[in-house]
Amino acid sequence: MAFTRRRALLGLAAFSIGACRSKQTPPSPVDGLRWKDLSFTPEEERALVLAAPSTRPLPVLVALHGRGESGRGLEVGAFAWRDDYGLDRIDRRLLAPPLTGVDLEGFVRPDRLAQMNDSLAKHPYEGLVVACPYTPVVADRSEKGAAPFGRFVTDVLLPRVRAEAKASSDRAATGIDGVSMGGRLALFVGFAHPEIFGAVGALQPALKPEEAPVFAKLARAAMDRQPFALRIVSSDDDPFLPAVRALSAALAEEKVPHQLVVTPGPHDYAWNRGPGGAEMLLWHERVLRGLPAP
Repeated sequence: MAFTRRRALLGLAAFSIGACRSKQTPPSPVDGLRWKDLSFTPEEERALVLAAPSTRPLPVLVALHGRGESGRGLEVGAFAWRDDYGLDRIDRRLLAPPLTGVDLEGFVRPDRLAQMNDSLAKHPYEGLVVACPYTPVVADRSEKGAAPFGRFVTDVLLPRVRAEAKASSDRAATGIDGVSMGGRLALFVGFAHPEIFGAVGALQPALKPEEAPVFAKLARAAMDRQPFALRIVSSDDDPFLPAVRALSAALAEEKVPHQLVVTPGPHDYAWNRGPGGAEMLLWHERVLRGLPAP
């Protein structure tokens, strides 16, 4: 395996894109009922997996965290979606709708909240297996630089998660997403492996406007190989919003089907705990079950 934790940490200084600010909350213990803690050797990787009991194989979502946790060790990164971004809370709320503005930390418009609750009323949320690996800072910010981590996700992480959680192995039931730096990597990995992922998403992806044509061409080439669902999400006060809008325009120019959602809110932990996590879980659960997305 070409990428290692040591290389990832060395790349921290070279990675110039801003992301969520660091937090100092130590990881809490794993309860073992809804979460599985997986270690990997010799890849020097770790993943926390949301795997609630289910009577049938659930779809699988790979969720990548932001830069703020990448320099603080494997455990902090792997636990970020649970401990820093509140994924467990929003998953439980989706299981017991309707959602409220409080559930989304106040960062929601009435029409969007109504769309989400209408979708939940028509088709109850059944959950996902969510694999949350430590996400490295990659010094080479190109598609080539993301490739080693992508191979870990496709060749090592997904087979292990499917076996441990008895999850679906179907491409149509497999998605990838991430926030900020993780959103950027999710796009690279998803576009490189359309044979693996039936859905690709990104939350506030850490992009530059001038990179939009590059990502759009990668998306077009991937769609030509095997079509998949694609969505990007940003917020009014996200510094990457201009780049996200530029990407959406470039995708439209390349005739790549996709959805763009822009919510209220900042580029911060509060947004991750509100619309970030809720939009990610609900969209992937709908799409990976073959249901219409809100």
